Amino acid sequence: MSAPRLEIEALTVRFGGLAAVDDVSFSVAPGTVHGLIGPNGAGKTTLFNLISGLVAPSGGAIRLDGQRIDDLPSWGRARSRLARTFQNIRMFQDMSALETVMTGMHTRLGEGLAASLLRMGGFRKAETGAVARAWELLAFVGLADAARRRSGDLPYGDQRRLEIARALALEPRLLLLDEPAAGMNPSETLALEDLLEKLKAQGLTILLVEHDMHFVMRLCDRITVLNFGRRIAQGAPHEVRADPRVVEAYLGARVARSLEAPQ
Repeated sequence: MSAPRLEIEALTVRFGGLAAVDDVSFSVAPGTVHGLIGPNGAGKTTLFNLISGLVAPSGGAIRLDGQRIDDLPSWGRARSRLARTFQNIRMFQDMSALETVMTGMHTRLGEGLAASLLRMGGFRKAETGAVARAWELLAFVGLADAARRRSGDLPYGDQRRLEIARALALEPRLLLLDEPAAGMNPSETLALEDLLEKLKAQGLTILLVEHDMHFVMRLCDRITVLNFGRRIAQGAPHEVRADPRVVEAYLGARVARSLEAPQ
């Protein structure tokens, strides 16, 4: 059995007297899609912020391929090839889609400020390679035709895919997706699901937060469920949707029944 790509061990963070994440442990296997679900306020985005370095833990450990990263700043975790998207789209609206993807390569280019300013040979070579790779990523997510368009002018679903392309520019070992299907219509959601299936087939490990339960149940290999900052269940999709604690805390009986029907 492969060693975990991501290990979360007794992770805790307190804001004042409130434990937003309380002694949470789970692991994510390489090359899988792992879902993180639960009601609003369960601690899902806080957990993402802990993993990506935006919030410091009060206790516990985070390991990426066996190496602790909880003492690294967010930029150090990006250098370790951990990438994420956000619940609310974050990008430079006035950049072209091509330029937006290239911003995700800042930790991979390796040329210094002097080389950039003087446009030395090494920088020009890296820049040429970065442009070519950005075109490849835009084509992969279905946005090659929008490469020269202003990012802020793209439709909402395309902006979501552009965010993923920018995250992929980091060449991540682990990709965190915070509600990637939020606000999408059914056809956009199916296109996103197809894209993530392709990434999984390429061996990328994905941890995602999502409220669209049909999307989660179709896509994820395993699911961890949070409620009030604590883990209440974990397992394969069919196990989680049948767990009485999950039905009571989050799904409700009607949704749980609908998830049993083929989609």
